Amino acid sequence: MEREFIRLERFIGRDNIELLKGKHVALIGLGAVGGFALEALSRSAIGSFTLVDFDIISETNINRQILALHSTVGKKKAILAKERVLDINPEAKVTALDIFAEEGRFDEIFSGADIIIDAIDSLGPKVSLLENAYKSGIPTISSMGAALRKDPFLIRTADLYDSWGCPLAREVRSRLRRRAVGRGIDVIFSPEKVDFKYIPPEEDDEIEFDDKILNRGRKRVMLGSLPTVTAIFGEMLAHLALKKLLPEGTLDGDAEWNPKETR
Repeated sequence: MEREFIRLERFIGRDNIELLKGKHVALIGLGAVGGFALEALSRSAIGSFTLVDFDIISETNINRQILALHSTVGKKKAILAKERVLDINPEAKVTALDIFAEEGRFDEIFSGADIIIDAIDSLGPKVSLLENAYKSGIPTISSMGAALRKDPFLIRTADLYDSWGCPLAREVRSRLRRRAVGRGIDVIFSPEKVDFKYIPPEEDDEIEFDDKILNRGRKRVMLGSLPTVTAIFGEMLAHLALKKLLPEGTLDGDAEWNPKETR
């Protein structure tokens, strides 16, 4: 048994470790949320990854992205992610795709995957990915809006069509409904009310496009975000993925009885 996973084995058992070593996760989006999802899954004995991101690290990523350091500014996220996974688990099989997730590439992205994790923060590419993932029949989970949230204790999970209070989820639902996409995509979301007050950029602010490398799509407003909240979104994505990959009930917990509740 690899020593790096010994504490996990003592918690979920050797058979489940072997099960996770045989699983393949496709993770699209390696930023604030996706990076922390990958970190947790890499440390959970997942055996194979397909990692997709066509972006590079910038200084504005450092406040919340696990791959972002002053030493990694200007480097490709997909390549950095692969290196980090292999430094955690040298036995993992990792395919890093430095590509834009779009029509014509989804068969490549989804190939061999047991579960698809969407951590894209751009509406158009997110909807296209989720439509294709849904129609592929592969179990899929997705992160909704994490920016501008202050309270991590409001973060929760539900089917996309049961989520509420999240403007991104509402727009994603609307667009997917028109594309005949039904229930079955689980999401991490927060119903916290958000203030979309526009803050004018400084003169030296970088311009954010849907894809920075190719300057594709529309310019995006740079939204503020907390490292605590975005990281928890990512960790919850990872935990939900593990629940779906392991036998039913393996990660279910029960709260202890509190005698004060009966008073």
